[in-house]
Amino acid sequence: MLLVAGFVFTYYTTWAILLPFFDASSPIHNYFPAREWAIRLPAFVLVLGLSGIGFFVGSTIMKENRKKAQKAKLRAA
Repeated sequence: MLLVAGFVFTYYTTWAILLPFFDASSPIHNYFPAREWAIRLPAFVLVLGLSGIGFFVGSTIMKENRKKAQKAKLRAA
């Protein structure tokens, strides 16, 4: 997992930071998507991750509220 993270970091750093310094006709440009995706892809992953966290927190809060409501019903009965 550490190797994958290291590879992704190196690939993204080369793509987003170092690639603009290479000439447009350089063959290294063939190994990377268009530069606009260097911003779009991480933004999409960020939105997806925050949505997943929000969904998890929301569903956990709803489950806890249901448990509290059931305990309140049992006490009242």
